[in-house]
Amino acid sequence: MAARFLIEVPHDGTLAACVQAVQEFHKTGSHFMTHADWGCKDGVHKAWIIVDVDSKDEARALVPPVLRSHAMIVQLNGFSPADVENLLSQHPALRTAATPE
Repeated sequence: MAARFLIEVPHDGTLAACVQAVQEFHKTGSHFMTHADWGCKDGVHKAWIIVDVDSKDEARALVPPVLRSHAMIVQLNGFSPADVENLLSQHPALRTAATPE
């Protein structure tokens, strides 16, 4: 079963670095890479991609080799109300801290 990962790929803040990073992504031909979201126009020189793959290594392998060593890969998860209750039942001290006054 695939897991969901956020891939964050930073690059230098120069125009040349932005163009090079975008070109590297597009050269892969990967749908994931060609549809990345970029923060460059807002001064945040990073690309973000969310993928459903089997492992963190598989997610990292999607990143162009020249940018791979700087990529951060984060496995994403959600929490249902039942998940929160389960966590609180395992750690009763948190119940008091998590309860708003």
